[in-house]
Amino acid sequence: MKINVRLLGIEAGGKPIVVMKNETAEDLGIRSLDRVRVSYSERMTIAIVNVASNFPQNALGIYDEVRLGLGVKDGEEVDIRPAEKPESLRFLQDKIDGHRLSSSAIRAIIQDVIEHHLSDVELASFITSLGIRGLSMEEAEAFTRSMVETGEIIKWEKERIFDKHSIGGVPGDKTTLVVVPIVASAGLTIPKTSSRAITSPAGTADRVETLCPVDLNVEEIREVVSKTNGCIVWGGALDLSPADDLFINIEYPLSIDPLLLASIMSKKKAIGSNNVLIDIPLGGGAKVKTLEESQSLAMDFIELGRRLDIHVECAITSGEQPIGYAVGPALEAREALQTLSGKGARDLKEKATNLAGIILEMAGIGDGKGGADRLIRSGKAERKLREIVSAQGGDAEIKPEDIKIGNKHETV
Repeated sequence: MKINVRLLGIEAGGKPIVVMKNETAEDLGIRSLDRVRVSYSERMTIAIVNVASNFPQNALGIYDEVRLGLGVKDGEEVDIRPAEKPESLRFLQDKIDGHRLSSSAIRAIIQDVIEHHLSDVELASFITSLGIRGLSMEEAEAFTRSMVETGEIIKWEKERIFDKHSIGGVPGDKTTLVVVPIVASAGLTIPKTSSRAITSPAGTADRVETLCPVDLNVEEIREVVSKTNGCIVWGGALDLSPADDLFINIEYPLSIDPLLLASIMSKKKAIGSNNVLIDIPLGGGAKVKTLEESQSLAMDFIELGRRLDIHVECAITSGEQPIGYAVGPALEAREALQTLSGKGARDLKEKATNLAGIILEMAGIGDGKGGADRLIRSGKAERKLREIVSAQGGDAEIKPEDIKIGNKHETV
């Protein structure tokens, strides 16, 4: 079918989407969320269809992703016809039915995810099925490797690269803002990529963004790390494990995190970390509710790390209540700064120095917690955070009270 284009001037978050009237879709024998093959000149793209009752007849509304892919202008004619469904849909259905997925099936799913061939509805059903059915260790490894291999991988000249990650779920857990500068000030290399919120009010990237930009590219990360030994950036701004960030977009509104192992370990593998500490908060309000569950998860992280040539250690920490006295990105960044200056909440300092101490000992530095405490008391850790903030484009002289909070806040 030949049809005229209407440019909508709207982005769809990377997804190739087109819009047409009900009757036009019926003429093509397709329904909403079916796929169509759109051709213009020598270019072609596969797009997902949205159907609207009040859209002009025999017109095709295209989002910016399709416009850029085809190079088409408003009013020009394109050829449109039904497209076959992606093969990975069959594998999604297999998982919904409770079957284990092969490595090749998982690779096909990841490829279709990063190429935006799957709709949000299809991805949501898949993520939900993973939450219900779970993943075997073989599936977790295959997801991790596929997520890494379909993105960019950073290699470093230094032999040992350290990292820390909390599985999250606890409000106020701003320990990364304290741990990274402690570790970097001890002379270790710690390029930290972080996510935005998935199941809690703020992710690490949200907190750090109140201090400095976090959407750095790979070359900018290399420059920051070469200057300061560390960085704290948003993984979503990079092409490191790109499928992970697309999965997170679905997981966030569902408040579930079934790809936890693959999500975390793919980012660590992609950024070149080979010594990783995983913080597993435990408690009634956390993601992990029981000690048995936390120990099992820790063993899974260690085993997956072994398969990926990453040395993993795990810390099971208290997740019964918020860490410190602040919840929300700006307030948490304030509290982290206060803690590095020797003030702040005692439980935040205690947890952060314990975690940093484990990493120092992983590097062969004795009395890890004592060393972490001394790096805070000496002011080295605070100076290091300010170096990192400055290198990432923020104000090195920022004070806790300079960080602006929103006009909606509550003291409990």
